[in-house]
Amino acid sequence: MYAIVDIETTGGYASNNDITEIAIVLHDGQSVIKRFESLIRPVRTIPYYIQVLTGISNDMVAGAPSFDELAPQLYELLHDKIFVAHNVNFDYSFLKHHFNTAGYELSCNKLCTVRLSKKVFPGLPSYSLGNLCRQFDITIFNRHRAGGDTDATVRLFEHLLQHNAEPHIQQFIKRGAKEQALPPNLPKEQVDQLPYTPGVYYFHNQTGKVIYVGKAKNLKYRVSSHFTHNGAGKQRQDFLRNIYSITYKSCSTELMAFILESVEIKRLWPQFNNSQKRFTPSFGLYMFEDGGGYLRLAIDKKKKHMQPLYTFNLLTEGHQLVRQLIQRFSLCSKLCFMQTAPGPCTGTEDSTCLGACDHREPAAAYNKRVGEALEWLEEWLPSFAVVDAGHERDEQSCILMEKGKFYGMGYIPAGVGITSREELKTYLTRYPENDYIRGLVYQYAERNPHKKISF
Repeated sequence: MYAIVDIETTGGYASNNDITEIAIVLHDGQSVIKRFESLIRPVRTIPYYIQVLTGISNDMVAGAPSFDELAPQLYELLHDKIFVAHNVNFDYSFLKHHFNTAGYELSCNKLCTVRLSKKVFPGLPSYSLGNLCRQFDITIFNRHRAGGDTDATVRLFEHLLQHNAEPHIQQFIKRGAKEQALPPNLPKEQVDQLPYTPGVYYFHNQTGKVIYVGKAKNLKYRVSSHFTHNGAGKQRQDFLRNIYSITYKSCSTELMAFILESVEIKRLWPQFNNSQKRFTPSFGLYMFEDGGGYLRLAIDKKKKHMQPLYTFNLLTEGHQLVRQLIQRFSLCSKLCFMQTAPGPCTGTEDSTCLGACDHREPAAAYNKRVGEALEWLEEWLPSFAVVDAGHERDEQSCILMEKGKFYGMGYIPAGVGITSREELKTYLTRYPENDYIRGLVYQYAERNPHKKISF
């Protein structure tokens, strides 16, 4: 038995909106068995633009039953049926959410007439309810009302059944079938063609713009996991509604996928990516000349219009490095802002400081050692490659870090003896770097020292 459903709501997502009208038509695949229609009194007021669209005003629903009052009757109509709707995940997510709040657990096989229409009549320019009804000469009475749209969906469903829709319906509702969970505008064939390899995937909207970038250890499994639950929140509903196509780039390792994802998020700034768009290194090592002509090193929060000598995620990392420079090159703790308390410089007691803080050491001599410290820092920062499996047996993947910074990645022929960074660079693609990528590579190299080649 099919339950063909349409609802009207106060907004586009279930977790913060209410149902204002519902219509349910029970259909046995041959004819209509039963019909139910009712206005529903929402908790929230109906926004003006929704009132204009649907014609349902706050006064109209003031005396209608609440969803909780209708829930037992609605559940009885729906719970053991195949739930049919045009863009089924929208209607189903609303009803499932509101049934949950009323103490019911709705669990139905779903059937989307958008997807079913694409199977029975492939290649049409549009699969919206209005355009399909025009295509098949189905008149919609009372458009944008639950009863009118449900009756139109019933006639569309019957038209599809008359054109051999039954095999497709059985395929949709069989146990384990996942196509019904896909966004209504995403072709199943694009998901089917995804490889079982690491990589980066891109969700595109109707105009082809990338709206989300993700990385995967297994592209097929990861992309499919996005659609295992429909969700009731606004962002989730907007996200699914805007996915029209998928593209991808295969990577030979998960680490390369992580790096490429970060690069692509920074490059494309997709609408539905959040975490890495907020990610910025917290602290930087800066140098400036004070009024007395002394070069001063300072750890400070990352500044938008100043380029740091080096960046750190944690303040303690920066302090450790500056202390190391102070000890190695006899720099002044006060001039490096490591001693902020008043009083004599503690470095003069252990001969670390040679008197620059009270101008006993000339600026030129002190600045020379600061320069030597920065040269040492540049040399001290590690250069190494991470070599791992390639796409093919006759190649290897390679990620290059140069003087503590991510240079790029690519593929080298298996068995090639790399003796210098410059030689290695001829095989690699250069990418922008950031602290997130740098941290990924450092952590991976530390966990897998056998894959690290130092220069």
